[in-house]
Amino acid sequence: MPVSTSAKAIVYIDTNRVISPISPLLFSGFAEHMGREIYEGIYDPASPKADEHGLRSDVLEALRELNFRAIRYPGGNFLSGYRWLDGVGPRNQRPRRRDLAWQSIETNQFGTNEFIEFCRKINTEPMMAVNMGTGTIQDAADLVEYCNAPVGTQYADLRASHGFREPYGVKYWCLGNEMDGPWQIGHLEADAYAVKAREAAKMMRWHDPSVRLILSGSSNFAMPTYPEWDRIGMEACWELIDYHSMHYYASNEKEDTASYLAHSAHFESFVDTLNGTLRYVKAKNHSKHDVYLSLDEWNVWYRARKGEQVAGNWTEAPHLLEEPYNLEDALVIAQALSVFLRKSDVLKIACLAQAVNVIAPIMTRPDALLKQSIYYPFMLFSKLAVGSALDVKVNSPLYNTTQFGDMPQLDVSVSYDEATNKSAVFIVNRSQTGHLTVELRWQDRAPQQITTVHQMAGMDPKAGNSFDNPSQVMAVQIEAPNTSDKTTTLSLPPLSFTVLEAML
Repeated sequence: MPVSTSAKAIVYIDTNRVISPISPLLFSGFAEHMGREIYEGIYDPASPKADEHGLRSDVLEALRELNFRAIRYPGGNFLSGYRWLDGVGPRNQRPRRRDLAWQSIETNQFGTNEFIEFCRKINTEPMMAVNMGTGTIQDAADLVEYCNAPVGTQYADLRASHGFREPYGVKYWCLGNEMDGPWQIGHLEADAYAVKAREAAKMMRWHDPSVRLILSGSSNFAMPTYPEWDRIGMEACWELIDYHSMHYYASNEKEDTASYLAHSAHFESFVDTLNGTLRYVKAKNHSKHDVYLSLDEWNVWYRARKGEQVAGNWTEAPHLLEEPYNLEDALVIAQALSVFLRKSDVLKIACLAQAVNVIAPIMTRPDALLKQSIYYPFMLFSKLAVGSALDVKVNSPLYNTTQFGDMPQLDVSVSYDEATNKSAVFIVNRSQTGHLTVELRWQDRAPQQITTVHQMAGMDPKAGNSFDNPSQVMAVQIEAPNTSDKTTTLSLPPLSFTVLEAML
């Protein structure tokens, strides 16, 4: 039933109730060699907007605003057939290959060194991945040597011969991608993957003990091997890894907006299950070592999943997975980011998949760039969710969903930065029809000032941006409310995402 316009919710905020420090790596991205992500997206030397390295200057500017803390590369499904040596050295000597993952032609004009240069341009941490499909454990070790070893041995000297004498110091490394999936090139059963990942991890750490390793976990919670796959890998590799990977894509294939707007319930359950698996394995292994979760692929993805949308017909930079996003997608993204804060004690890395053109917040054409609806919640969280996440109490009216039963109309997360005394409150009103009066009751102290309020809202959940109408769905600054007796009162429109910045 629709919620009445007189509905009221109360949010209790206490800066003493800290969940965990918020890892900046929760606001990371992903760049895979597929579709127009790299070519015609990040790297497009033919574009009038290209810089001296062939990188799109407008894309770089937009990515700097998103402030990705790390970017995972080079895949994705592409990774499991990738030979990293193809992508280094003189460009005119690099081979053209058939990419079996996306049935495309890979020119290898963009590779490891270009990726590092790209990361430096946008001030982000490179997160490299090693091929656990067709690749060997020796290949994985050689790539770590190429990236991180000082000159004096084969692959470090090879890097120097390519013009990069100083080691890159790549810290974060993924041990393959979705190796539980039968669709994956070189798919392995859990026991076989666990052994291969363990042995690769040993060699990689011997080259550089400072690396942080991410074990490949279940591709999604619907896999028949979930969560047993995760347990087997964790038990074999526990002392050698720092993070365990999970992937999550939200979907509204049933066109059930009410349930879709409560999709964070699915996601929280996924995190809770893998957190329980982590705790079980740590206890079973009698270990003092901690492993955390890395959500290194996540987004909304369901429209561009079939037929020609995932097959490149053996062309260069085909238009694949170019998902158009709307208001309801942006609200789901905002709620996922709130889950990051609420689960920040175990979730430490998250990579939005992907960055440009392919299921992405940014779209390009040769002469222009478009910011999709999902750009804005990510940008606001990345900018404002600083310090620690707070455990807030929310009293909210309920609404009915076919998938999850009764769900709160309000979704909330809060951050507090003790160093600056600033707090940010992130609120989604899931109702499609009703305004909601919200009282923020500050328990330990009142804000000196609500400094800014940003909001995105609309009556049409399917409204989205286009190159012809680029500003239909975006976050705008609105008037800040007053605070009286430690209470800040807001009136939130339906289908809205609101962010308050407060100086405490």
